[in-house]
Amino acid sequence: MRGWWREIAGLVLPVACGGCGRPRVELCEDCRAALHGAVPRRARPAPEPSGLPVVHAAAAYENAVRATLLAHKERGVLGLSRELGSALAGAVRAGTGQAGGRPGPLLLVPVPSARRAVAARGHDPTRRIALSAAGELRRGGVPAQVASVLRQRRPVADQSGLGARQRQENLAGALEVVAGGERMLATERVVLVDDLLTTGASLAEAARALDAAGLREDKGSGMRQAAVVAASPSAFEINRNCQ
Repeated sequence: MRGWWREIAGLVLPVACGGCGRPRVELCEDCRAALHGAVPRRARPAPEPSGLPVVHAAAAYENAVRATLLAHKERGVLGLSRELGSALAGAVRAGTGQAGGRPGPLLLVPVPSARRAVAARGHDPTRRIALSAAGELRRGGVPAQVASVLRQRRPVADQSGLGARQRQENLAGALEVVAGGERMLATERVVLVDDLLTTGASLAEAARALDAAGLREDKGSGMRQAAVVAASPSAFEINRNCQ
């Protein structure tokens, strides 16, 4: 019921820019440029957790981009999923070598949120963004679907306030592939997707769960691929230093 109310409210109530609060617009041109203006690039946190996939991000998690993601996730501004999904689609294209729109079926696998977080927010922000990204990819000529085949096998603590090592310990062994998911994943090129990369613990655990199900690597590049809307600025700085 809560999710339906948010959908209806977003259609009939006055809106403000999710990035800067400017009235009467869901995302202003300046904030849209902050989200979409950069070329998606590889992001690598430091320290880099073992098993982290090759991650591409559309933007740095700061200022208007940070505000937009939080507006969608925490305040339920669901209309922003369209813009966030478009940004995620760009990161997926960059990571899979399909920036030119070359066809190649993709299966986007979102990192699952905790059930209590989904219940509290009234929606699953990462899955919603992934569905929007898949639609954007299809419109660009890339067959893409979303498969929510990962789930939490045990409760985890709230990640906020935890450091990199604590997050890795908190998530270690927490995810698994649902029964029957292996068959679906085995026939497609899989890209893990999330809204945000900070320490990389969530994506590393998601990749471990895929490995445990017998899915070892991306069929196109030989490496596990992941894409996010935004990454911490320091992850881009480390990336530049590694190149």
